[in-house]
Amino acid sequence: MHSTEIRKRFFDFMISPPRNHTEIENVSLVPVNDPTILFTNSGMFPLVPYLLGEEHPLGTRLCNFQRCLRTSLEEIEEIGDNRHTLMFEMMGNWSLGDYFKETQIKNVLKLYVKEFGLDPNRIYVTVFAGDDDAPRDDESIKYWKEAFAEYGVDAEFTEDIYNIPSLENFDKEHKFRIFPYPKKKNWWQRGNAVGELGGPDTEIFYDRGVVEVPEPDGKDHVNSDSGRFIEVGNSVFIQYRLNEQLQWEEIEQKNVDFGGGFERVVMLAQNKDDIFETDLFEEILSELESITGFGYKETEGLSEEEQKKVTRSFRIIADHIRGSVFILGDGVKPANKDQGYILRSLIRRMVRRARMIDLTANFTARMAQIVINKYREYYPQLGENEAMITDEIEKEEIRFSSTLEKGLKELQKFTGMGIKIDGKTAFFIYETYGFPIEMIIEEIKSSSVNDPGDLTEADVERITADFKAEQDKHREESRAGAEQKFKGGLADHSRETTMLHTAHHILLAALQSVLGKHVKQRGSNITGERLRIDISHSDKITAAEIAEVEEIVNKVISEGYTVEKKTMPKAKAEEIGAEMEFGQKYGDLVNVYFIKNPQTGEIFSAEFCGGPHVDNTGELAGMGTFKILKEQSNGSGVRRIKATLVT
Repeated sequence: MHSTEIRKRFFDFMISPPRNHTEIENVSLVPVNDPTILFTNSGMFPLVPYLLGEEHPLGTRLCNFQRCLRTSLEEIEEIGDNRHTLMFEMMGNWSLGDYFKETQIKNVLKLYVKEFGLDPNRIYVTVFAGDDDAPRDDESIKYWKEAFAEYGVDAEFTEDIYNIPSLENFDKEHKFRIFPYPKKKNWWQRGNAVGELGGPDTEIFYDRGVVEVPEPDGKDHVNSDSGRFIEVGNSVFIQYRLNEQLQWEEIEQKNVDFGGGFERVVMLAQNKDDIFETDLFEEILSELESITGFGYKETEGLSEEEQKKVTRSFRIIADHIRGSVFILGDGVKPANKDQGYILRSLIRRMVRRARMIDLTANFTARMAQIVINKYREYYPQLGENEAMITDEIEKEEIRFSSTLEKGLKELQKFTGMGIKIDGKTAFFIYETYGFPIEMIIEEIKSSSVNDPGDLTEADVERITADFKAEQDKHREESRAGAEQKFKGGLADHSRETTMLHTAHHILLAALQSVLGKHVKQRGSNITGERLRIDISHSDKITAAEIAEVEEIVNKVISEGYTVEKKTMPKAKAEEIGAEMEFGQKYGDLVNVYFIKNPQTGEIFSAEFCGGPHVDNTGELAGMGTFKILKEQSNGSGVRRIKATLVT
């Protein structure tokens, strides 16, 4: 079954009676008004406000395909195996206070068996085991038994997670198919504060009948990392909320959030053991074979280890080119920070892997074109930005190739002077020029630095270990910096952040009132301690103007203006003059927050935003008086203001 057919079957199934879901928009990889994550990383992310209880304008039954990107260090390092990708498409369906566990479980099994053609005898599921906070999810166990029975499969529950069939009988009948796991595996919650939502989830696994990495103790189970069982879907049942005592209580509006990995389903539906052998990647791999002369899985004359290096390099290049194209398609360009830094890293890692298999000619633009052609029907922004995508990716490739050449020359300086390369020096060369440790080791081996000639295995292990130690140290420092940078942003929904977020809207309107309508937002950052806004304004803001702005903001706070949210078409929001952040990409439906005078109903502020906000500006008075802390230039024609509420 071709991926196009699988995509079509998902939507036909979800939209048709009796399921009657409505397809919702696929949003940008770059989150709007949320500085706490770099990329949209799940189908759930854009729907959090509605899972929290807001009414969705398209109803209570929704579905879509959401492009997602995950870029933690651990996830990047997983790329190169047969089943992980950084950019992926998440098939999703949601029930917002509508149907619940029975309907969801039976629907999703029917989708996978009847529509995608997966063998029910190879499907296993996990449920929440229960603890002091919440009971075992016996409802899901009951409905899974009933769902499996519809396909002639006797599915029983067992406490023994190791009670799985032998490899020889992986596709035969096996009585036990439902297994319990603790919170770490089968529970979702958004946070650990009063009012946060959570609930059990149930995951679907498919038995591939092949073990990639044997478990150290030899005891495999469906949620292990052996590669035998691959997760293909997860239904979260949001049925609890944390009360004032931080205990889980049942809530009235119970929601379903489902996410299924499209690439993995395509792999299984096409009877493949490798995501990269599906039609989603076949043209990329074919092009790589053509320009390198290597086969993806088999090349005449290569040893087993050499072929493994080629296969891994092909996978990394294929994954990173796809991810890079999608990031570029959403308007991000290579840079030294935030999303641009991730993009630059992916392109450079691609180029390094290409060098490791002797691919030195420029190749990224032609690969990018393959990705664009593959996905333009479903993601129009790729076609709209086609020229920019291929141009930017090739420019970064050329720039980095030049840097690699400098790194090689620098390394040769060390070896030419007879200086032995240790792990610390190797990391310096890597960090400065992007020259990878594998290529550094190869260059050292071919030099006369070490006596006698080639490095011993012990030398290689020592240099590599020291290199990794330096790399880990650098990563920890970078991680700590990133955590500090994004700490306390909008996604924490704390009371302090919520109040300052509302104050941010009032401030922008006040600035426009005092300085002029040319003032537009150029950037922002909000924590629980202060707000920051960048605005378009050329002149220094005077002390008198600052005092006037503060007076307006505090007046709006003291008079208790109402704060209302309305969801409307983007065109309608633009028509009424709602403010939007420069450079941000918004979907067809947007949330607009209105701040109104309670006496006259006059609109003081109307602004595109994802929240959160208070219901009345009078609530800000409890946190203090609005005060501008600092005003300064932040580049040509842009002023930066920092402000807070002080007691």
